[in-house]
Amino acid sequence: MASVYQPVMQLSGILVSLLGWVLSCLTTYLPQWKNLNLELNELEIWTMGLWQACVVQEEGGMQCKDFDSFLALPPELRISRILMFFSNGSGLLGLLLSGFGLDCLKIGERQQEQKKRLLLFGGMLFWISGITAIVPVSWVAHATVQEFWDENIPDIVPRWDFGEALFVGWLAGFCLILGGSLLNCTICSTEVHPSSVHYAVAEQQDQCQCLETETRP
Repeated sequence: MASVYQPVMQLSGILVSLLGWVLSCLTTYLPQWKNLNLELNELEIWTMGLWQACVVQEEGGMQCKDFDSFLALPPELRISRILMFFSNGSGLLGLLLSGFGLDCLKIGERQQEQKKRLLLFGGMLFWISGITAIVPVSWVAHATVQEFWDENIPDIVPRWDFGEALFVGWLAGFCLILGGSLLNCTICSTEVHPSSVHYAVAEQQDQCQCLETETRP
């Protein structure tokens, strides 16, 4: 039964990880990391992301302006850029490695140990990608909460709130960690793959035939 469910778990892990990677890339470029509603003008909603700030008007659509300087950004946004790039890169590398390690892929059927190592490395990269996606969105969320409840800021000053990108980033990190866990669970199976047994038996038969021909007078 394990040999039947193992390819299904591997494929599920790849698909869930792919979904997490796509959401992670989407989170990186979404401008809705923070939202700001102005009580004086309820028709405008300000948003801020890692790359630009935007204003959404009810009649005029969305207008965005890129940040002029990387060093002028708050610390949480500067570090978030780096971590999200690292998350996207490690997730892409995990997809490539784990893809070549799938049992349903006919390439390298005789090298089962190498394919297991590829799955292991791919699953670990998905874990790293998921963690490095959760950390920046959680850091920005924590900074937003601290600023929102800061008593030193007058009540008349508008406060930033959570943006939609934060929730997309949390979902992306969860999918990446779940996909990596599914891949690594398939490696724990000690059952030998039928194709490897076939090749092992064939090699033993060849060796026996060689010994018989050598022992004949």
